[in-house]
Amino acid sequence: MTTTLTEPRRPQKTTHRERRRRSRPAARRRNWAGGLAGWLWLVVVAVPLYWTLITSLKAQSRYYASNPLVPSSDPTLDNYRLVIESDFLRYLLNSVVVTAGAVVPAVLFSFMAAYAIVRGWRMRALRAMNGLFLMGLAIPLQATVIPVYLIIIKLHLYDNLLALILPSIAFSIPLSVLVLANFVRDVPKELFDSMRVDGATEWTTLWRLAAPLTRPAILTVTIFNALTIWNGFLLPLVLTQSPERRTLPLALWTFQSQYGVNIPAVLAAVVLTTLPLLVLYAFGRRQLLSGLTAGFSR
Repeated sequence: MTTTLTEPRRPQKTTHRERRRRSRPAARRRNWAGGLAGWLWLVVVAVPLYWTLITSLKAQSRYYASNPLVPSSDPTLDNYRLVIESDFLRYLLNSVVVTAGAVVPAVLFSFMAAYAIVRGWRMRALRAMNGLFLMGLAIPLQATVIPVYLIIIKLHLYDNLLALILPSIAFSIPLSVLVLANFVRDVPKELFDSMRVDGATEWTTLWRLAAPLTRPAILTVTIFNALTIWNGFLLPLVLTQSPERRTLPLALWTFQSQYGVNIPAVLAAVVLTTLPLLVLYAFGRRQLLSGLTAGFSR
């Protein structure tokens, strides 16, 4: 009886190209449905913007006689000139004053309140204050219009820009405190302890440690509140009366009623109202990315 010995099979060596070929099929699968949905959504968003822009450059006499989606052969800026001559710059200045006057105090107060809540969480008063801020998120602006109106009347601030700034600050604080408190809570406790060992006060720790590390959250809250207050329509409608106190959203509504038949002029007002938001978004996006980089570098 004879036995044959077989050598153990050695594993075959795979080249680097074969390993890449095996791991490639899963990555090469393309999501055609998601790509198609993305292109459809791009068309849905881009077509109204395109129509608004080309229509604002058309003359009123040729608007109804031309194809709505075809640009005018001789574009004109008369519609923009008409809107600017209708006190557009005054409405723009009012919106800037209201937005800046509400965003800066709201963000500063919210950041200090968030720091106090996180650092003094064991204090019962600060926990109760945090509960009040969270309750503020459940109260919509529309439900408080009448009480706010009565308070503004009692304070003799009706038809004043300060009547728009104060309620805007109040309604911006709850969400800002919630977002900033979560970011301050993520700062390592050892950093606060090291600052205390070095003899730093709470005020110094707030601005030298917490503020740089939470800069992305501060910028995000600032941009969000600025866009919300800039687009506010209900408070200017209820708390102001004279044309000198109108903000851009309220002025746009006035343009719509004043130039109800002149569609190109109305759309020119829409474009001019949107331009500051585009500039703010471009500037805020760059600052937000730089804030994220600065936060990680530290």
